[in-house]
Amino acid sequence: MTSTRKIALVTGASRGIGFAIAKQLAQDGFDIWLNYRSNHQAAQEAKKIVEEFGTTCTLLPFDVADSKAVQEVLNPLLAKQTPYALINNAGIRKDNLLIFMQDKEWTDVISTILGGFHNVTKTVLAAMIHAKQGRIVNIASSAAHAPVPGQTNYSAAKAGIIGATRSLAAEVAKRNILVNAVSPGFIETEMLEGLPIDKILPLIPLHRLGKPEEVAHLVSFLCSEKASYITGQAFQINGGICV
Repeated sequence: MTSTRKIALVTGASRGIGFAIAKQLAQDGFDIWLNYRSNHQAAQEAKKIVEEFGTTCTLLPFDVADSKAVQEVLNPLLAKQTPYALINNAGIRKDNLLIFMQDKEWTDVISTILGGFHNVTKTVLAAMIHAKQGRIVNIASSAAHAPVPGQTNYSAAKAGIIGATRSLAAEVAKRNILVNAVSPGFIETEMLEGLPIDKILPLIPLHRLGKPEEVAHLVSFLCSEKASYITGQAFQINGGICV
């Protein structure tokens, strides 16, 4: 039998914040389309946990930066079903001072974060517009709001995500599609590897790192009917850091 549950497509969801979001939305009653790039073992483990909530989890291996691959995987699914929620979470870090930054370090980050947003959202958007409903939540970063030396590529990409969120929200509001961004601060994931946590903690008023589940709770709210009058906004979740 075909499931009548709503579908949520979460990119970069085999671990970290993306996995926490997929797990939370499964608890909320969504069937999950779980995208990942290449870590098949992590994706299989994520699928097993997600399906423990009585939902289905479809694994979608593709690189969001590869427009052709995105379309090849998503278009056959979109011909039959339309996600109600799209969570653009996929992202990478390649830190370096700009004066030393290699071209590939710049283009890889921009292509994954901003290019990935474009490739996945454009592919899904036509189906959402036809359905006249949907929620798009883009995962930005506190790096889009505050200066972070060594992250000009990452900061530029995440700031671009916030600008794109606001513009797209204005474009599709009349179709009952709500578009918002969530900007996590320092969250306990692999993305913090290499950062001086001992120097970061004193800057956080709550004196702790955030948990991926705390970001997922905010995304859950934005995908619910409780957020039906919220669009074009960027929400920071950072333990009280003022930026």
